[in-house]
Amino acid sequence: MENHKNITEFIFTGLWENRQIELLFFFLFLLCYLAVLMGNSVIFLTITCSHLIEQPMYYFLCHLSLMDLCYPSTVIPRLIRDLAATRKNISYNECMTQLFTAHLLAGVEIFILVSMALDRYVAIVKPLHYMVIMSRKRCDMLIVTAWILGFWHSIALLLMVLCLPFCGPNHINHYFCDIKPLLKLVCKDVHVVSILAIVNSGMVLFAIFIVLLASYILILYSLRTRSSAGKRKALSTCSSHIMVVVLFFGPCIYTYALPAGSENKDKEISVFYTVIAPMLNPLIYTLRNSEMKRAMHKVWSRLSNLGLKYVKPSCNSALMFLGQLLSNRSQKVQTI
Repeated sequence: MENHKNITEFIFTGLWENRQIELLFFFLFLLCYLAVLMGNSVIFLTITCSHLIEQPMYYFLCHLSLMDLCYPSTVIPRLIRDLAATRKNISYNECMTQLFTAHLLAGVEIFILVSMALDRYVAIVKPLHYMVIMSRKRCDMLIVTAWILGFWHSIALLLMVLCLPFCGPNHINHYFCDIKPLLKLVCKDVHVVSILAIVNSGMVLFAIFIVLLASYILILYSLRTRSSAGKRKALSTCSSHIMVVVLFFGPCIYTYALPAGSENKDKEISVFYTVIAPMLNPLIYTLRNSEMKRAMHKVWSRLSNLGLKYVKPSCNSALMFLGQLLSNRSQKVQTI
């Protein structure tokens, strides 16, 4: 524990070493982050302000959008800042905080995706028992469980890293503090710790991904007896979930299932689950969902009408004030 005091800060190498490319991607990632904030905020507000929040599927989607707002915010703002800065430094304590919060929120998002897969499985395979099995109490319990499991995953990684000595060098070959690039800077044998990190992250991700794929295979198998209309409706929701799962789990498994010493494209691949997936999730869940589109239209029409309702009286009072001011001026001119 004392050895880590030899390093008080880390320096990111970033995604690229070319200064012109970094400035170009500064604007690109800024636009991507704005798209992440806007898209997920629209979905979050639409569900919470409409009747959709009463349905388990949209209840989980609301929490997924919240995670897609929070998780990228632990990584992208610093990435944008570093792309514009000449020195990409981060203190030891800030690095540990970023490691913990990023893995906490990512872990919660993973288990929310599992809950969404469970919801679709029950809705399609056991439709008559759906409202009993997926009650609001059970949905709340699944969300709490997701936070508990995400916390234990992240605290286990944090405690492993806090016990490791960092004697130098302090250049992290990445754009944020993650377990694998940090292990490359440890000045002792990390073979056992690397295996524990793979088990904690990579193997768990792979196992969850296999379970999710198995659940969707069972869903598709159960659809063989449904009508064509029922198949289309079920496939429209399941296909969206499958796209999100593959987009998130594929890069994560590639990143965390390999040992820390291996040379791969970790930092380039990690852009998919830190930036691209949270940006595309709102589009995936809205473009193929007519119910979500109708709810968005109703909610935002109601909000715009409320805005006009409060804006119009203020405009009228302003016009009355200007009219009174002009009439007073005209009276003064006539008296003169």
